[in-house]
Amino acid sequence: MADKLIIVESPAKANTIKKFLGGNTKVVASMGHIRDLPKSKMGIDIDHDFEPEYINIRGKGNLIKTLKKEAANAKEVYLATDPDREGEAIAWHLAHILEIPLNSNCRVTFNEITKETVKESIKKPRKIDMNLTNAQQARRVLDRIVGYKISPVLWKKVKRGLSAGRVQSVAVKLIVDREKEIENFIPEEYWNIYVSLEEPNSKKDFLATFYGKDNKKIELHTKQEVDEILGKIENSEFIVKDIKKGERKKAPAPPFTTSTMQQEASRKLGFTLKKTMSVAQGLYEGVSVGQRGLVGLITYMRTDSTRISEEARASAKEYINKTYGAKYYENRYYKTKQNAQDAHEAIRPTYVDLVPDSIKEYLTSDQYKLYRLIYNRFIASQMANAIYDTITAQINAQEYVFKANGQTLKFKGFMTLYVEDSDGENKENDENSIPELTINQKLKKKKIEPKQSFTQPPARYTEASLVKTLEEKGIGRPSTYSPTITTILERRYIEKDQKQLVPTELGKIVNSLLVENFTDVINVEFTAKIEEEFDEIAEGNREWKQIIRNFYEPFQKEVEKVEKELEHVKLEDEVSNIPCEKCGRMMVYKYGRYGKFLACPRLPRM
Repeated sequence: MADKLIIVESPAKANTIKKFLGGNTKVVASMGHIRDLPKSKMGIDIDHDFEPEYINIRGKGNLIKTLKKEAANAKEVYLATDPDREGEAIAWHLAHILEIPLNSNCRVTFNEITKETVKESIKKPRKIDMNLTNAQQARRVLDRIVGYKISPVLWKKVKRGLSAGRVQSVAVKLIVDREKEIENFIPEEYWNIYVSLEEPNSKKDFLATFYGKDNKKIELHTKQEVDEILGKIENSEFIVKDIKKGERKKAPAPPFTTSTMQQEASRKLGFTLKKTMSVAQGLYEGVSVGQRGLVGLITYMRTDSTRISEEARASAKEYINKTYGAKYYENRYYKTKQNAQDAHEAIRPTYVDLVPDSIKEYLTSDQYKLYRLIYNRFIASQMANAIYDTITAQINAQEYVFKANGQTLKFKGFMTLYVEDSDGENKENDENSIPELTINQKLKKKKIEPKQSFTQPPARYTEASLVKTLEEKGIGRPSTYSPTITTILERRYIEKDQKQLVPTELGKIVNSLLVENFTDVINVEFTAKIEEEFDEIAEGNREWKQIIRNFYEPFQKEVEKVEKELEHVKLEDEVSNIPCEKCGRMMVYKYGRYGKFLACPRLPRM
């Protein structure tokens, strides 16, 4: 008989924890969820206050028998599933199956899987948090109702096997809306005038850009406007009228949240969201690093908090002072956004002494890349500002004003280690040197170059920029970004063109049907509002079934209305210009599992 039985979700996590706990302790894995709503029906009893009809997941019968046997043979059972709402719900389901009383202190969580944290946490078990569990139940039940009620409409009107989802449909809508913006975009002409000037003493050249007239900014839209200015300044002198020198400080980015980690891994490493989360999961659950053995290398990877512990802060300070010197350290606190679930820290390395290059031989290539990204971002977040010397010179040619801006990096600070990337934006020009100038100095004109440009349409979403938008709009939470985007790719509502997310014809048809008929559900505001209500359940301020009750009645009326309105509506297939070999009629485009294909119009609808 074991003194303690600890149940976690994955074998990798179980193996790491086993190494830390001596004595008569057994650690086993539940392999994720063991109970869920059935796949064959909705599984929610609408008539009995939306009671979920959970069943044991098919194929897990033998595992459940083993877990029951191990629990019966243990003096104490601890449920150590992941430290979030999903993990809390899995613990609740395990407690139900293993007949563990809900008022018992059976729940243990690890924000990081290190020997110290694991041992300390097991000394402080708590009751299962039903607020967190109910927040997960509310999401699961509401999403199941939406999916099961709306999907049949798509089956009748578009194609069997399609599905709709509360968050995924809004994500598709964002991508379709962006594509419409791009298609409808009308470019506008604009011009710049650049002049290459030489400072006579140093003989150094630099570039100045047209600003305006009589110190007022002017935008140039036509060649006629440009030619008029060029004619007036053709023989004029270029004289320095004003010089402003200053200093600019650039602060580091905060340590990673789930969203910012996914964005940076996409930009810097080319990782998909799914890959990022898979690699991070492995780093969290444990990697064998030489004599240290199995150790969780990062803190829990599903978080929207930028908070870090005082111990981690102290470790970072010691490392920075020792490696770079005291002037590179700055004690920083980052403000977590208002609706963040602040139960966890930011994503950071568990041990600062495990420098990426020192353990590179023990990591896969992907693990090393992501660990290095997380490590450097965290250390940089506690480092001093980068400092630039800046100069702005105003140069006049008659009544016209040109400006030259320059900056020189004086102190690298955190940029010694890490610089955040931008998504589809111009990278910052860190060095732009302007020679020493004096007021009223005459400069030698070398070359004037007018340049015509056109405004550009908004960029298509990438995985990184879509996650950023979903987070900004309050759609979904750290655990939902990756599965949402993976789902809409797998269902072929969108596809990737290099890194860009593009709606398919199927995605456009489905989006149009949903947006036109379910306006109250498939919109950003509703989805964000529901997320806030889930947060209120997690905080113990709302009763979960009340949110479902409030939602269901108007939603059901909308479904019935749509079904009635669409009863006699048939979506016409797009006709091609290719005749059918057998009957001669023009073939039509239909949609199957692998996307668009040609079919005879006489064939039954898919």
